[in-house]
Amino acid sequence: METDKNSQKNIVRAYQRYLKLQRGYSSNTLDAYVRDLEKLLVYLEQEGKHVLDVQLEDLQHFAAGLHDIGVNARSQCRVLSGVRSFYRFLHIDGYRDDDPTELLESPVLGEHLPEVLSATEVDMLEASVDVSKWEGHRNRAIIEVLFSCGLRVSELVNLRFSDLYLKERYIRVMGKGSKERLVPISQRAIQELDNWFASRRQMAIKPGEEDYVFLNRRGAHLTRTMILIMIKRQAEAAGITKTISPHTLRHSFATALLEGGADLRAIQAMLGHEHIGTTEIYTHIDMTTLRQQILEHHPRNMKNRKE
Repeated sequence: METDKNSQKNIVRAYQRYLKLQRGYSSNTLDAYVRDLEKLLVYLEQEGKHVLDVQLEDLQHFAAGLHDIGVNARSQCRVLSGVRSFYRFLHIDGYRDDDPTELLESPVLGEHLPEVLSATEVDMLEASVDVSKWEGHRNRAIIEVLFSCGLRVSELVNLRFSDLYLKERYIRVMGKGSKERLVPISQRAIQELDNWFASRRQMAIKPGEEDYVFLNRRGAHLTRTMILIMIKRQAEAAGITKTISPHTLRHSFATALLEGGADLRAIQAMLGHEHIGTTEIYTHIDMTTLRQQILEHHPRNMKNRKE
């Protein structure tokens, strides 16, 4: 007989508390984990299985089902990563004596290199902003801060005046898992911020929103979606045909540092990556660029082109 503690609903609630309190995940990350877990719960309900009775074979069938309904390999990996997290929690917290995900395999992904912008393309993006509009200087400052500091868009929308140390030329960023890091800020980004602050001082700001750096026209802090829409519109206005998002500017920041000779550990610290393996994707980008330069400029290749 199922005890109250072992009811599926209470187990899921305990898992949510674990993610929030012990893992320190943000509300957005927490929601993503719960959404992925719900896919498994729906499957288990259809199969008449309780989460505590699941075996490896059940999870393999679940994974195969994701493929059958057209979920792409990358999304399958994300869902299965969430399932592993859930069963690790059940094992650690004593709900189960084993972890059935230990031998659960994920689909093999091909190498995916994120799109990046050159400094010239970032300049084009900023030049496309109409600064005669009230939000013009704000949008230029957003683009420059994303590129100069390598922030996640969630970190940018939550940036506060109390996080700015512009005289000392750095900002304080609260990253994933409430982990704080200090990031240098360029003089150009500071200038764009100063231009925005001059416009911002003319605004009526909602009570409680005064400390947020970036605001919408109603005087409230921005959302991630607002910034995504703005970046895509500016890319179109600038004639940039690459598919970009706010995260592209973070990738571009990291790639520019690596090409400039920065140490990978320093880039890891600037980006707030927990594991160096996450940062290593930028070495692949750098090697792709290097290969293209060799093909274009090596004397043997230049000779072949002339022939």
